[in-house]
Amino acid sequence: MPRFSCDTAIPHDRPSAAADRLVVAAEPYGLSFVREGETLVASGAFGRLALTVGADALHLRAEADDRGLLERLRASVGEQLVGLLGEDVAIVWTGDVETGPLFADFREIRVAAVRDLTPRLRRVTFRGSDLGRFATADNLHVRLYLPPAGLETPSWPRPGPDGRPLWPEPDRRPAVRYYTLRRIDAAAGELDIDFVLHADDTQSDGGHPGGAPNGAPNGAPGADFARRARPGDLCGMSGPCGLGIRPASWYLLAGDETALPAIARILEELPADARGIALIEVEDAADELPLQAPAGVSVHWLHRRNAGIAGPLVEAVRALTLPSDPAAPFAWVACEFDDLALLRDHLRGRGIDRDRLLTVAYWRRTPPAASSDRRTSA
Repeated sequence: MPRFSCDTAIPHDRPSAAADRLVVAAEPYGLSFVREGETLVASGAFGRLALTVGADALHLRAEADDRGLLERLRASVGEQLVGLLGEDVAIVWTGDVETGPLFADFREIRVAAVRDLTPRLRRVTFRGSDLGRFATADNLHVRLYLPPAGLETPSWPRPGPDGRPLWPEPDRRPAVRYYTLRRIDAAAGELDIDFVLHADDTQSDGGHPGGAPNGAPNGAPGADFARRARPGDLCGMSGPCGLGIRPASWYLLAGDETALPAIARILEELPADARGIALIEVEDAADELPLQAPAGVSVHWLHRRNAGIAGPLVEAVRALTLPSDPAAPFAWVACEFDDLALLRDHLRGRGIDRDRLLTVAYWRRTPPAASSDRRTSA
């Protein structure tokens, strides 16, 4: 039974239609609803969300095992409701809605050390306190809140009365980017995050909401932060988020350098008898790293430079011979948005169903359409 819960009722003249729109809007974010009597329910690592249609209102109940998850679920639902029904929608939550000056899953962390792993990959070691919630193999990523350069006292988002975050004014607003926790030692209060450094960071962010993990080519704020990072520099972190792998008899791990930290961590955490293949696309041999992998998992580096093809990762996955039993493999794929679409369609066409396939667009060559501005604190 979830430990924390909260409820809201949204007045609406067509609550059934509002519920249908919310269900459709949630699908791209991995929320699949099933009917339980008169209620539509979505469950997962985030908790549980239940929708019930009343005579003149849409009733929602959010449940989670900790306050941080409940706050994030409430915020996500609030953003969806405002996007579907407009800024004037009245959202009043009751139940476990006590909030502090910061989100419950938010931590301040400071740079402890910086070192280059390759010409284009920089490791930043951070220190912080109360990091136990982040030390899990189920969620590989965190959100980093990167303050504007030169800001001595950062400002962070805080919970608003309707559950959505209230953001600092634009000149104090941190950039939010998703990164892989490459290593975490919660007892020591220490963690590593690897940043990809690209020469051209001109595009705006895409892929994951809030930005591309590990400094993809469109992740300028993250790469800029890593370039100037010095011991003592402060940033924020929340989460964890992002999914890892599921047990399987054969694994496919495929990605470009933005996925390298996640692939490296997954390889280290696979069981010793795991079998499979890892395909990693990088610029050239200088970007390769020694990786710790089970003996039954082969690691193949794919070089873009002088490859003779535009996307060596896509071609390599297409050329793979997969296990004859489509229920045997689990495929974890993370790369550029358009390449990912090709790979997802290919793997689904090869018989790997949705439950055996995790695909994540870490960045995109073409910026998405501009979104509306976030709310700012009063």
